[in-house]
Amino acid sequence: MGYRSAIVIAGPGRVSLEDVAETAPGPGEVAIRPAHVGICGTDLEILTGQADPAYVRYPVVPGHEWSGRIEATGPNVAGLKPGQQVIAEGLIPCRHCARCIRGETNLCQNYDEIGFTRPGAAAGQLIVPAGLVHVLPDSVSLLDAALAEPAAVAWRGLGRGHLAPGERLAVVGDGTMGLITAHLARLFSPAEVIVHGLRDGQASLATELGATRFELAGALPGNGPGSYDLVVEAAGTPAAVQSAIALARRGGRVVLLGLAGSGVTAALPIDTVVYNDLQVSASFSYTSSAWAEVAALLGDGRVRLGSLVTHRFPLRSFADAYQALRDGSAPRGKVLLDVSAA
Repeated sequence: MGYRSAIVIAGPGRVSLEDVAETAPGPGEVAIRPAHVGICGTDLEILTGQADPAYVRYPVVPGHEWSGRIEATGPNVAGLKPGQQVIAEGLIPCRHCARCIRGETNLCQNYDEIGFTRPGAAAGQLIVPAGLVHVLPDSVSLLDAALAEPAAVAWRGLGRGHLAPGERLAVVGDGTMGLITAHLARLFSPAEVIVHGLRDGQASLATELGATRFELAGALPGNGPGSYDLVVEAAGTPAAVQSAIALARRGGRVVLLGLAGSGVTAALPIDTVVYNDLQVSASFSYTSSAWAEVAALLGDGRVRLGSLVTHRFPLRSFADAYQALRDGSAPRGKVLLDVSAA
């Protein structure tokens, strides 16, 4: 066995590129060579120590958004072979607890996740349970496939919001999650999809991905309620939560997707929520069923997310990639690490 390069976050504020020994896949496991790895705000929170400690185990190799090809399979693995293009669910459900049995694999009572509690894909090799692997046709771009994880999160959130044909949707947040939500929403045949964001430079990305229009934060209703049937909050800030509630019509629905960091709170306008008879819910991550649905959408070409990628760096330039994510200057979509260019 040789060694592969990997980004290792030893603890808050401590990150380096290291040589990590290759591992042979064990029974029921698959070894994958990652091609592209996305980085997001949660990766920055892991790096800075702002992520909820209940969901992170240091040292950790980050990388929960990725695509790649199978290199080898372990014993007792059927239906998978080297060379296949794949993605895999990052949440590792036990399949036995009460939540998993009900299909709520995102709430598994035995939490385990790639890039958080076990090594992620920001490395030359990734070992995953074979039961979580989804094979993609060769016609699917691995660039598109690398965004499967955030797409599954957005897809599950839209499902939680019960978006129906002909309804008006507002997405609060102009980052990756908000833009992906707008892109996926078109599959529900809404009458209108607006992206409500902070950076005017994101407008072209929003419309390219399917939004009807883009509007800057601050364009909120006056003293009355908004006019949107469903509002998806995808920014993860207190201000975004308040904007989402303001944009919803009376009797509307609000779904919170964004993560703000451990301990961050938002003021809830209680009377507004009650007087307007709002349904406010949240959606954490994705379920196995949501992931399978997104894999199918990628496989048949109904979802093409590669145009969202605006920044690409080789693995060795991970510090530049993190800085591009921190920078926030628009237009900026997904920031990717190209592992094959390491």
